[in-house]
Amino acid sequence: MLKLPALFISSIFACFVAQAQPPGAIIDVQHYKFNIDLNDSTNNIVCKADVTLKFIKNTRSFNLDLVQKNNSGKGMLISAITEGDKAVEFSQSADKLTINTTGAVGTDHTYTISYQGVPADGLIISKNKYGKRTFFGDNWPNRAHNWLVSVDDPADKAAVDFVVTAPAHYDVVANGLKLSETDLPAGRKQTHWEEKQVLPTKIMVIGVADFAIKNVGNVSGIPVYSYVFPQDSVKGFKSYNYAREILPFFIKKVGPYAYEKLANVQSKTIFGGMENAGAIFYHEESPTDRGIEALMAHEIAHQWFGDAASEKNFFNLWLSEGFATYMTHYYLENKYGIDTLKKRLVADRAKVLAFEKDRLKPVVDTSERRDFMVMLNANSYEKGSWVLHMLRRKLGEEAFWKGIREYYAEYKGGNANTMDFMKVMEKASGKDLDVFIKQWLYTAGHPDVVIKWQYLSNIHTIKLTVTQQQQQVYHFPLDISINGQMHRVDVNSREITANFSSAKQPTKIVPDPNINLLATFAVSKQ
Repeated sequence: MLKLPALFISSIFACFVAQAQPPGAIIDVQHYKFNIDLNDSTNNIVCKADVTLKFIKNTRSFNLDLVQKNNSGKGMLISAITEGDKAVEFSQSADKLTINTTGAVGTDHTYTISYQGVPADGLIISKNKYGKRTFFGDNWPNRAHNWLVSVDDPADKAAVDFVVTAPAHYDVVANGLKLSETDLPAGRKQTHWEEKQVLPTKIMVIGVADFAIKNVGNVSGIPVYSYVFPQDSVKGFKSYNYAREILPFFIKKVGPYAYEKLANVQSKTIFGGMENAGAIFYHEESPTDRGIEALMAHEIAHQWFGDAASEKNFFNLWLSEGFATYMTHYYLENKYGIDTLKKRLVADRAKVLAFEKDRLKPVVDTSERRDFMVMLNANSYEKGSWVLHMLRRKLGEEAFWKGIREYYAEYKGGNANTMDFMKVMEKASGKDLDVFIKQWLYTAGHPDVVIKWQYLSNIHTIKLTVTQQQQQVYHFPLDISINGQMHRVDVNSREITANFSSAKQPTKIVPDPNINLLATFAVSKQ
């Protein structure tokens, strides 16, 4: 075997790793081990984090994210950092920790960081609706560094262990599998959870509360659990049982489930649901939520899209939220029929159009670089879902689902952007998607279509003039029902004319009767 020079190998490896990291990254975190001590007297948490990382550039210092204790008394204060038995110099600023140490490209190091404080956010310490104290991680989008020292960016994924010490009356749930639960003196207990799959920090969590817990069985070899507040156990266990249907549906359609268990957890998340890997947190009233099946389908779909296959940055959030939204529609379509899909698409279209009136931006929106909460909008969810629906109709069932499965297989455990996804879909379908991508994902707005018709009785012909009124000209197939008969017009310019034979004047013209185009329509006689 011909050996490559060592320097050349290191350079290739460094470049490869860097592709999955935030721009300008110096390190790639491999593993976190968080030892966290909780109590019932105060909201102060005591943490010791072992952070194992690989240097991908030569450096004399590097940064981690951690919110510093501020004048309000909230935030984290570091007391020591060591590597082995050697103290390491460091400094803290508002939300950064700078570690002053020499790192050589390709080398692995583990740093132990001791700190404590009252989380300003990220770990929600409060009381549930029954007045019981609870602790719930709630990190999305980049709120983890309020309590977890980390690289708080979706492009840096790492395995994680949580070792939680708390009063013994609490149950603890987290990512991964529970390795141990040990009683300690003074009425305390230590619980150790281990997640072997790499995760972005947005979905690394613990949940600590008084829970009623039910193992609802193994689904496709995956143990499934429900964690609910004891007072809601009857309704909660019944509602969360939908997981037994949803999980195998996506395994069969998309590919293997990435994690070793699935826990569905009643929580204090600020969201309706939060797709934490293998430990999904639902809002406090979820056991009685009439929309619980759709909510669970959305969050479970995220285990594939957003969790295992993650977006490289929040500009590409539709790869997470748009996917989860459409996968929910698809699950419900398969269970309840095509009319359910159509009804949901109509509702989504209305949300997209309403959103555009307030914020006319493309789906891949690079204008927001600080407050990523604003990305939780109809573009990321409903329009992203609509893009997938139109892509499904464009490619056909076989090619579309082949591409979805291949995309997941390629980016499981990694990160992708929009062009990565579309390249996979082009390969799976053999079709050029350049125009489709640009108009639906990188252009703001939608087709505003005006259809005017006239009946030419002397030649028994219906003449349609189709005009696009918006600024950007789109290319799309337009289905039109005329007197109950379906016709298709390929629209690829500002205005086109189409003629159809008809023995009589039209009494009813319906554009897009099967709800396959994200557009607005106006029909009138010329």
